[in-house]
Amino acid sequence: MLASNAISLIKLLFVKDKELYVFIHRITGYYPRNIKYYQLAMVHRSKPVKKADGRWANNERLEFLGDAVLDVVVGDFLYSAFPNKHEGFLTSTRAKIVQRESLNRIGNSLHLDTHVHAMTHSSTHNSYICGNALEALVGAIYLDQGYDRCRKFIIERLIKKHFDLNDLVKTEQNFKSRLIEWTQKYRVTIEYELVDSYSDKDKNPVFRTAVILGGIYASDAVGYSKKESHQSASKKALERLQHDPQFCEQVLSTAGA
Repeated sequence: MLASNAISLIKLLFVKDKELYVFIHRITGYYPRNIKYYQLAMVHRSKPVKKADGRWANNERLEFLGDAVLDVVVGDFLYSAFPNKHEGFLTSTRAKIVQRESLNRIGNSLHLDTHVHAMTHSSTHNSYICGNALEALVGAIYLDQGYDRCRKFIIERLIKKHFDLNDLVKTEQNFKSRLIEWTQKYRVTIEYELVDSYSDKDKNPVFRTAVILGGIYASDAVGYSKKESHQSASKKALERLQHDPQFCEQVLSTAGA
């Protein structure tokens, strides 16, 4: 371990982006093997960088990868942590951890904003930049260090440090998970259908998603990510089920169909 640290410190003398190199060590506990993954993880789509081959790049691909790794690791962790809980509970709890608001809160606490390259002044949803960067960082760690070390980072430095599992179990803030649990309870089918996608005035992607319950249109909503549009549409569907008895009865009539 000492020899490894000594080698890393020697590399630090010659690395181009020393500040980011040290920053990654501070929040992960190790020095990067390939700093380029982490440099790219800090590039928001609003301010892409030009690669040597002339192509423009940002952190969206790493964000996609990090999102997938987070789902697997958090799901595996909860499966072991709560051996007697049903699938609906596990789905709901995982959603609370990986939802955009939670990731953004963690990203801010890690001060990712100090290293993210973005045109925040032109972004209408810049509050999510740190959450997106955190997902991209997870993708970078996975590529640079492998699954086991990435898993350890997620569990030890994200989940255990930033969440109280007891409090998490008590709160229910994820509208999509609540709606899914409702459909499972009453044996009603649920579908999320992307009905439209476009760019706003700042060229940020916008998604419109519709919720279909038992083959019946329930609601639709827009968001700056598919996850966000799913959440908003689910919230509307839950409110409609609660306040529109005729609609609720119509949906329940499809149970088991």
